[in-house]
Amino acid sequence: MSAADILVVILSTALAILLILSIILVVLLIRITRQIQSITNSARNVVEGVERFTANISTFVAPATLISFVKKALRNVKSRKDEE
Repeated sequence: MSAADILVVILSTALAILLILSIILVVLLIRITRQIQSITNSARNVVEGVERFTANISTFVAPATLISFVKKALRNVKSRKDEE
Protein backbone atom coordinates (compact mmCIF):
# COMPACT_ATOMS: atom_id res chain seq x y z
CA MET A 1 0.00 0.00 0.00
CA SER A 2 1.26 3.37 -0.92
CA ALA A 3 0.92 6.60 1.06
CA ALA A 4 -1.95 7.71 -1.18
CA ASP A 5 -3.91 4.54 -0.43
CA ILE A 6 -3.40 5.00 3.32
CA LEU A 7 -4.49 8.63 3.07
CA VAL A 8 -7.63 7.61 1.16
CA VAL A 9 -8.52 5.05 3.84
CA ILE A 10 -7.96 7.56 6.65
CA LEU A 11 -10.00 10.28 4.92
CA SER A 12 -12.86 7.94 4.01
CA THR A 13 -13.00 6.67 7.62
CA ALA A 14 -13.07 10.23 8.94
CA LEU A 15 -15.77 11.13 6.45
CA ALA A 16 -17.87 8.11 7.47
CA ILE A 17 -17.53 9.01 11.15
CA LEU A 18 -18.50 12.63 10.48
CA LEU A 19 -21.46 11.49 8.41
CA ILE A 20 -22.71 9.23 11.22
CA LEU A 21 -22.23 12.01 13.79
CA SER A 22 -24.09 14.50 11.61
CA ILE A 23 -27.02 12.09 11.21
CA ILE A 24 -27.16 11.61 14.99
CA LEU A 25 -27.04 15.38 15.48
CA VAL A 26 -29.90 15.93 13.03
CA VAL A 27 -32.02 13.32 14.83
CA LEU A 28 -31.34 14.98 18.19
CA LEU A 29 -32.17 18.42 16.80
CA ILE A 30 -35.47 17.12 15.44
CA ARG A 31 -36.33 15.68 18.89
CA ILE A 32 -35.44 18.95 20.61
CA THR A 33 -37.52 20.90 18.11
CA ARG A 34 -40.53 18.69 18.79
CA GLN A 35 -40.08 19.14 22.55
CA ILE A 36 -39.86 22.92 22.13
CA GLN A 37 -43.01 22.87 20.01
CA SER A 38 -44.80 20.87 22.70
CA ILE A 39 -43.70 23.34 25.38
CA THR A 40 -44.83 26.33 23.31
CA ASN A 41 -48.21 24.73 22.68
CA SER A 42 -48.59 24.11 26.41
CA ALA A 43 -47.61 27.71 27.19
CA ARG A 44 -50.07 28.96 24.58
CA ASN A 45 -52.86 26.96 26.23
CA VAL A 46 -51.99 28.42 29.63
CA VAL A 47 -51.99 31.96 28.26
CA GLU A 48 -55.34 31.41 26.56
CA GLY A 49 -56.74 30.11 29.85
CA VAL A 50 -55.47 33.15 31.71
CA GLU A 51 -56.95 35.42 29.05
CA ARG A 52 -60.33 33.74 29.40
CA PHE A 53 -60.11 33.99 33.19
CA THR A 54 -59.28 37.70 33.10
CA ALA A 55 -62.06 38.34 30.60
CA ASN A 56 -64.55 36.60 32.89
CA ILE A 57 -63.27 38.45 35.94
CA SER A 58 -63.46 41.79 34.15
CA THR A 59 -67.12 41.22 33.32
CA PHE A 60 -67.84 40.80 37.05
CA VAL A 61 -65.40 43.37 38.43
CA ALA A 62 -66.55 46.28 36.30
CA PRO A 63 -70.17 46.13 37.55
CA ALA A 64 -69.00 45.51 41.13
CA THR A 65 -66.77 48.59 40.98
CA LEU A 66 -69.62 50.64 39.60
CA ILE A 67 -71.97 49.40 42.32
CA SER A 68 -69.48 50.27 45.06
CA PHE A 69 -69.06 53.75 43.57
CA VAL A 70 -72.84 54.25 43.52
CA LYS A 71 -73.09 53.02 47.14
CA LYS A 72 -70.45 55.53 48.24
CA ALA A 73 -72.25 58.31 46.41
CA LEU A 74 -75.57 57.37 48.03
CA ARG A 75 -73.96 57.26 51.50
CA ASN A 76 -72.50 60.70 50.92
CA VAL A 77 -75.85 62.06 49.86
CA LYS A 78 -77.56 60.41 52.81
CA SER A 79 -74.99 61.74 55.28
CA ARG A 80 -75.39 65.26 53.89
CA LYS A 81 -79.16 65.05 54.29
CA ASP A 82 -78.73 63.85 57.87
CA GLU A 83 -76.45 66.83 58.59
CA GLU A 84 -79.06 69.30 57.38
